[in-house]
Parts: sequence; C-alpha cells; structure tokens
Amino acid sequence: MGSAPSREDACRIIRSPAAALPELLHAAAERRDAAKGRTVTYSRKVFLPLTNLCRDVCGYCTFVRQPGDPAAHTMSPDEVLEVARAGERLGCTEALFSLGDKPELKYPQYRDWLADRGYRSTLHYLREMCALVAGETSLLPHINPGLMTAEDIASLREVSVSMGLMLESVSDRLLRRGGPHYRCPDKAPRLRLATIAEAGKQRVAFTTGILIGIGETPEERVDALYAIRDLHERYGHVQEVIIQNFRAKADTAMGTQEDLSLADMLRTLAVARLILGDMNIQAPPNLMPAEYGRYLDAGINDWGGVSPLTRDFINPERAWPQIADLRAVCSEHGFDLRGRLPLYPEYITRRPEFIPGELAGRVAGLAGEDGLVRREAEVI
Repeated sequence: MGSAPSREDACRIIRSPAAALPELLHAAAERRDAAKGRTVTYSRKVFLPLTNLCRDVCGYCTFVRQPGDPAAHTMSPDEVLEVARAGERLGCTEALFSLGDKPELKYPQYRDWLADRGYRSTLHYLREMCALVAGETSLLPHINPGLMTAEDIASLREVSVSMGLMLESVSDRLLRRGGPHYRCPDKAPRLRLATIAEAGKQRVAFTTGILIGIGETPEERVDALYAIRDLHERYGHVQEVIIQNFRAKADTAMGTQEDLSLADMLRTLAVARLILGDMNIQAPPNLMPAEYGRYLDAGINDWGGVSPLTRDFINPERAWPQIADLRAVCSEHGFDLRGRLPLYPEYITRRPEFIPGELAGRVAGLAGEDGLVRREAEVI
C-alpha cells in the first residue's frame, strides 16, 4: 500500500497554507500515477431511489421525505424495471439502489405497506428488486442500504456485486443537539464502522468515504481516512473511497452554511491519496461542476457513477456532467477515461472470491481482460 504519513504529519499537512498546496498536489499526483497510471474510471449507471423514507433526519439532506409528503415515494417493481431497462438501452452497466435507513422502524404505515406486499423489511424489498433487475436486465446491482447486520449482508450479497455505506465522519460530536447528525441513530460512527467491517469479513467489495464540510475538523477527516485504511488493510475489501464535499441546500437545517472551498477540497483529496496509497479514490464531478478537473491534480483516479439517464437524487440541484465532457476534461489533463463495472477491475481480475457466484457469468461477459468495460462495448 505504500508508506503513509504519520497521523501527526497528516494533520499538519491538511492544515498547510495555500502556498504549500502545489507541492502537496504534486506529491499526491505522483503517488496516484505510480499506483494507477494515467487511466481514470467511471461507472455508467442508473440511479434507483428505492424509497426516500428514512428514520434519520440529517441536517443537510433533501432526499428524505416523511409519509404524507407529496414527494414521498417508494418505487414499485414496474418502476424499477422501467428505469433499469431504459438505462440498459443507453449502455449502463450499474443499477445503483439508494434508500433511506430502516424507515419501517419509524413509520407504521410504511411497515404496513411492506407487509401488504409480502416483505418483512425494506432490505427484504431491496433484495427482491436487486434480483428482479439482475434477472431481467444486463445491469449489475450496487446497493447503498444503510446499516446492515451480518445476516443482511449475507442475503444481499447474493444479488449485488458491491455495496456501499459512507462513513462520513468518525466524530461523535456531530451527533449532538445542533449537529448535522442529531436524531440520526444510523449515523453513529461505531455502527457504521461495524457494518463496513462485517462486509469485509464476508468478502463484499465495498464503497465508503467521508463527507467533508459538515462541521468536522481537519484532524477528524484524517482520523476517518485512517479508520477506512485500517479496515481495508484488515480485510482488503474497500474498493473505493469517496471524498464528497458538502453543498448547502435550501430548506435544510444547514441551508445557510458556507460550502467547502476548492482549495480545501483539493487539500483533503491530496491528503487522502497520501494516506490511502494505492486505494481507489473518487470525488463526485457534479458537486463542483466548473472546477472538477482540478481533482485530477490532487490524486483521484475515479469519478464514481455517472448517469446518462437519471439525476443525482441525493444532490438533485447538481446535474451530472455529460460523459463526452468528462472524457474531454480527462484528455485535457492527460488521462484516458474508461468505463468500469460497479465492481472495480482488480476484484474482477485478481480477487474472484469477491464476485457473487450467481453474478460471476454476468461480470465475465461485461469485463475485458483488464477488468474494465470492454472498449468495444463502451458508449461515447
């Protein structure tokens, strides 16, 4: 994995002055080039917001709704399949399921809705929808289901090639009254770390990351990155680390908070690369649409999921870049943009134990010898 700075050094670097930023970016870019070369990846996806009900009330979230809100919605099987098939026609390979965390524990009417249709829980419904998409289309499910037990992970592993749960932060301070995670039982760092660890025990290729600019200190960012690195060193399963910048949204508790600056984002990305070494680091391009090309200077090697069909339901005010524009930005910076599956290429070519047996044939049919989407199958 390479030599990472000590925590003390990383905390010093992440607070370095603006004058030191070029040197920091250079060091991070060198580390990325040595580990990943000059290829940057993305996953062509459809975004399936299975339900926007949730028992948490994060201070920055516009995704979550409550029963009775006209915008509250749980997708039907027909809706799921309609979107998945439309994405298939546009060359998508990933079906990204996002959903609120355990809404049935908070809302009896939603619990009844599930029971009336034969489902024990939201995660039971999610499992069936993953199986539906995998059985009726060529898309590979990737799921962001919130906290999971060992039994949840074992069940969902059979119908999805990868899973994700943002750590966001290791700061318990953010759970206090007035903090962004107040009244959010599923945002307790120890619980999220436990879910990520359990996924590692079960050989699940996993995405996690940090959300920065929500009230954490730079030192707490460093601690979160080291916590992720430690889990990956133990289990080898963290296939992707997202560094996501907070963007204020109207009509939320944090709607007037200042957005993270580009310099702070670049500094955090660069420190992440130095800490995480050869791990895959992603930053969403739609959250800084005019400046995201600079992320390449800071050591990222992936753009995450980008959809030619569906919007970013977590950040609905931020449109995805056109994939042709993303390719042009990469080219301007000297990089080749390649499509990947929701399972990263090294897990396809070197870690077959991470590929669910029922989906192994599908993965083999979509991936080339390098583990990326076959070039002849890529859609411009």
